[in-house]
Amino acid sequence: MPSPAIFQYTRVLSIAGSDSGGGAGIQADLKTFAALGCFGMTAITALTSQNTLGVRSIHAVPLEILRDQIDAVVEDIGVDAVKIGMLHSAATVREVAGALQRHQLRTVVLDPVMIATSGAVLIDDEAVDVLVRELFPLATVVTPNLDEAVLLVKQELRSEADMEQAARKLLEMGARAVLLKGGHLSGDTVSDLLLARGAAPMWLRAPRIASGNTHGTGCTLSSAIASHLALGADLGQAVRQSRDFVRSALQAGAPVRTGAGSGPLNHGFAPHAMQLRPLP
Repeated sequence: MPSPAIFQYTRVLSIAGSDSGGGAGIQADLKTFAALGCFGMTAITALTSQNTLGVRSIHAVPLEILRDQIDAVVEDIGVDAVKIGMLHSAATVREVAGALQRHQLRTVVLDPVMIATSGAVLIDDEAVDVLVRELFPLATVVTPNLDEAVLLVKQELRSEADMEQAARKLLEMGARAVLLKGGHLSGDTVSDLLLARGAAPMWLRAPRIASGNTHGTGCTLSSAIASHLALGADLGQAVRQSRDFVRSALQAGAPVRTGAGSGPLNHGFAPHAMQLRPLP
């Protein structure tokens, strides 16, 4: 009798901070992975005490614990793609960069989480410099929003022309590809820009969705991109599909009241079955 077929899940690792309110960070990442049919794993970089109104406190995870989390996951389960979120200190950035190189993790989505939806700054100045120098070259794509891009390129961004100039500057700073999110520009249209080295700019435009529930939008988008890359999409496809997912999650979550501030998206509006692939 032939032995039964053996399969494995599509595996995505989130290296990010924990959001006690469940709307962003590791919690949003896991919800996104599951909704898109991927098996999610985590390496927590920091614990945050927060809710829909803002961040109250941040506690860093010891570096040896962060290192052990990554090593434990990679060495046993394996990783098809990595999403990186909140890295609040230079030492944390260096630890993560070392792990990517040590385990030769090549499919990496870097969301440079620097400023919370509430306006709280989540990263120190030295960490920003190390992030650019050590992690930008290792990432498949970097996904800053406008506020984060302003912090990185040190110039105001008020138009699509400014966005394209900033994206090119981020490539010059070492990024291989940049998805610059333009949701913070004024107007009824949201414009995002994907720019990769040697490629023409790809603009993605859509009507703005009216919702007060936008907490975790960036975490969700970067996690969705990592999921689609792990599932076999190319970068352009992954960005388009992920943007569609976030827009649908925003729309589905708009009429829901969660807390007194900026609530979460509805990640579970149309979950996919877990995707299986033959075990090599």
